[in-house]
Amino acid sequence: MLESQDYELTGVQGWLSRQGPVVFSAWTIAAAFSTYFCMYAFRKPFTAGTYEGLRAFEGSYWWEMDLKTVLVVSQVFGYTVSKFIGIKFVSEVHARWRAPAIVGLIGLAELALVLFALVPIPLKAAMLFLNGLPLGIVFGLVLAFLEGRQVTEALTAGLCASFIFASGVVKSVGRSLVVDYSISEYWMPAATGLMFVVPLLISVWLLRQIPPPSKEDVALRMERVPLNREQRWSFYWRYGVGLTLLILIFITLTIIRSVRDDFAVEIWRDMGESAQPSVYARSELIVMLLVTALNGTAIWIKRNRTAFLSSLLLIAVGFGITLAAVMMQSSGQITPFAFMVLSGIGLYIPYVAFHTTVFERLIASTGEPGNLGFLMYVADSTGYLGYVGVLLYKSFAHEAGNMLNFFLILSVAISMFSIIAVAMSSWYFNRRLADDASVLTMESA
Repeated sequence: MLESQDYELTGVQGWLSRQGPVVFSAWTIAAAFSTYFCMYAFRKPFTAGTYEGLRAFEGSYWWEMDLKTVLVVSQVFGYTVSKFIGIKFVSEVHARWRAPAIVGLIGLAELALVLFALVPIPLKAAMLFLNGLPLGIVFGLVLAFLEGRQVTEALTAGLCASFIFASGVVKSVGRSLVVDYSISEYWMPAATGLMFVVPLLISVWLLRQIPPPSKEDVALRMERVPLNREQRWSFYWRYGVGLTLLILIFITLTIIRSVRDDFAVEIWRDMGESAQPSVYARSELIVMLLVTALNGTAIWIKRNRTAFLSSLLLIAVGFGITLAAVMMQSSGQITPFAFMVLSGIGLYIPYVAFHTTVFERLIASTGEPGNLGFLMYVADSTGYLGYVGVLLYKSFAHEAGNMLNFFLILSVAISMFSIIAVAMSSWYFNRRLADDASVLTMESA
């Protein structure tokens, strides 16, 4: 997956490899942020539509669901299938194919959005499934340029900033196209994507210039290499109890974060706010700045085991903030805007911690070669599968009521479960990694 620098680098790559950490980090963060930001323009704009009064399949009790729920479920299901494919694909893909794959996959997603506008309503869900199918692999391809470095947490925090901020921005753009320019809700997603094609191509070129990890990076963070099936699952089951707890936390976190993200328009509405298009971008900008700055500080913790365990504590803090936001909103102590910002901070702190620090420092702590893409895609695939299940349950049970109440109840249940699971996984890894370190010390002696 990642190859260290064992050959002479030329051109822009060679120049960038000779720069200090500030210039290198600025280039890399800008390239990763802008690439994934552009990807969101092909994934999230359709959620800015409400599709009110429309049903996906008329005439059947079980399938007479509102159109937006069916569209969200369909795209997320395609995205979920993509994540399962990514467990193998991202773990094994050679570095030279990453950039072309990013462009090709996003191009397929845009084609699906054009078809989404053209086909009749019963087929629109299928087009959004095809839209999500290629996009789930993009994150792992971008992440592969960043992992295994001394400043990986800062680089990955910059990458994660893109999906926090971009989701709000592209919803604002999409909503503006509908409200201000009278573009139909069906053509709005494709139109939004077309606006980002040129920035995407420039961003991927910048990403392609990032040099492989240096020898110093490899010495501190372990070499990141492609893994075959046997190697991947051998690593997982070596730490199976702790990793399974972490995956369960990530599943519940993905569910609640996605509900907030995909149904933000409805949550604002249920709080009695007729949100202007710009409010989505403004609220997520605040969340992005605070969350990425906090998670990026992990680069200052040099000891891998300490950084890993500290990230688990940070996850528990995030869920505590979420609980506090729910209690204050329920008692009327904060405004709708403050609630959306505070709940976003509480949920994105742990979500970004998983992407920046948890798996990155766990791999580095074990002393074994590996790659981040495998663990992230196991977590992502099961997380989105759980989200699909929640959406289907909500629809089949005909609980189409107040989305705010649904979000609040889910937030409390998930936060309480996750805080307990974090405590259990911290206890497990504290003992297991200490035992591993003792064994390695004895063997080296």
